[in-house]
Amino acid sequence: MAAVHGHVGEDDAVPFPFQHAVEALRGARVRPEVRIEEVAAPRRLAAYAYALEAAVLAGGEELADGRLVLLHEPRGHEAWSGTFRLVTLARADLEPEMAADPLLPEVSWSWLTGALAARGAEHDEPSGTVSRASSHFFGGLAERADETRIELRASWSPRERPGGLIDVAAHLAAWCDLLCACAGLPPSEDAPARGAAGVVPLPKRRT
Repeated sequence: MAAVHGHVGEDDAVPFPFQHAVEALRGARVRPEVRIEEVAAPRRLAAYAYALEAAVLAGGEELADGRLVLLHEPRGHEAWSGTFRLVTLARADLEPEMAADPLLPEVSWSWLTGALAARGAEHDEPSGTVSRASSHFFGGLAERADETRIELRASWSPRERPGGLIDVAAHLAAWCDLLCACAGLPPSEDAPARGAAGVVPLPKRRT
């Protein structure tokens, strides 16, 4: 299992719940297929933010990638039903016939909700979109095969414990499960079975 790497400077002005969550992300361990690194967090979305980017690698090939942003408003945010919000982008290339499946958006959304349930990552106010786009090449690029990509954008509020703390490691594990499902990988052996019924990954796209 690979550790999450990142650095956040110590600052007495930073609220403890946010510091605690960031340290939990830094110390979390994820599936060996997932490579994670800290990136600059978006500004103006919240008073405090921390961001990670990840790629799913298998056989030296990148199968999926995404970004996870932790937002914190110490005074709370009405739309969040709390003081924390997680925002994600997950995307992967698909074979064209898979992208044509009319149930793909619903199945893709179930990867997220199922992963959160399986990891016991309690949350409120989930929302998001699933998009798919195809690229066709012409002229000097005509020899390239058509490409189709799925993209899931979502956000949810991790449920807070007494003291305003959250089990952010469970949410990170669920997010990694989502990325691996997008990549067509089988579920992790250490993933609890609870709440995962009916959630299946895409068939493997590469042999």
